[in-house]
Amino acid sequence: MKLKLGMIGGGQGAFIGAVHRIAARIDNEYELVCGAFSSEPQKSINSGLALGLQRSRIYTSYQELVEKEKQLPEDERVQVISIVTPNHVHFEPTKLALQNGFHVVLDKPMTFSLAEAKELEQIVQASGKRFCLTHTYTGYPMVKEARQIVQSGKLGPIRKVYVEYPQGWLSTFLEGNDNKQAAWRTDPGKSGIAGAMGDIGTHAFNLAEYVTGLQVSKLCADINIVVEGRQLDDDGAVLLKFDNGASGVLIATQVAAGEENNVKIRVYGDKGGLEWQQVDANTLQVKLLDKPVEIWRTGGGYTSSFASHNTRTPAGHPEGYLEAFANLYRNFALSVKADLEGKQAEPEWLDYPGVEEGVRGMAFIENVIASGKSEQKWTTFNI
Repeated sequence: MKLKLGMIGGGQGAFIGAVHRIAARIDNEYELVCGAFSSEPQKSINSGLALGLQRSRIYTSYQELVEKEKQLPEDERVQVISIVTPNHVHFEPTKLALQNGFHVVLDKPMTFSLAEAKELEQIVQASGKRFCLTHTYTGYPMVKEARQIVQSGKLGPIRKVYVEYPQGWLSTFLEGNDNKQAAWRTDPGKSGIAGAMGDIGTHAFNLAEYVTGLQVSKLCADINIVVEGRQLDDDGAVLLKFDNGASGVLIATQVAAGEENNVKIRVYGDKGGLEWQQVDANTLQVKLLDKPVEIWRTGGGYTSSFASHNTRTPAGHPEGYLEAFANLYRNFALSVKADLEGKQAEPEWLDYPGVEEGVRGMAFIENVIASGKSEQKWTTFNI
């Protein structure tokens, strides 16, 4: 049985919508049946037709999509709605979808503000529906393996965490050259109060908390606008304190000229450490005290059930960003199907980011920006 999928946003000219659609198709768990792909009615219609949808299931607003779909017979209407709009159009369509009985997959960050995020958390809980937030990097098999290694105690108590996300694509004033992706991401009215820290810093923050199982309790941020004329931060570094006493460093920049998307994390306990980076996503380095470095690989028979469940190709064949993204969609689908069948979802299926991660991500944004403006050295991580 395929779940019936709808999409809000992601029309022609959009970047992330196509990624979501590919990810949803990889495991054959979904069928795209409807969409409201743009706030421009004709663009939404053209986008839907290009995707092969029936004209009657292509809508010109997210309100129309929800209203019309809920009127259809249960065996025809959409079940899961994927929302891939800019940040300022996350909250309202998600709220409307959940309150009308639809499960939601939402692109990150969760909302425009922390206040919206906290309200949405209550809406998710009251709805009884499932909610997934697409923090892609937690979908990689060896990131999941890293989490399992930490949880096993193999590294001992965690002492130090380094996480970084360097990009270079905003090294020039692209938003001044009619670049759609740069324009909305650097616009406070659409992106929110943060630029780089909201766009990619939240990924680094989520990765650090996911792998370690710890939560940030204090931080000290240095936030910069490097490119002249830009309205939001494009560079920053954050000192972190975790709830077990561990310390860390987070770097997120979009002005590291020549860099692409090499997300990287290093975690150290008193018995050893580990290292993972997206440029070689199939490899996890495990570094135990007084022993040679171990190279763990995706697809190896020695990995945990959480890693093997999220591995598709035979050992030695690379898996990447689209597969990691697809793991979130598949695990979400398996969990929704378990609900529909009255079964208990397996722990591996439930391993996808949800509303709690979304709230913490928005709290990270607001705390980091506040810390960057403050003269105080350390600030408490408030939610």
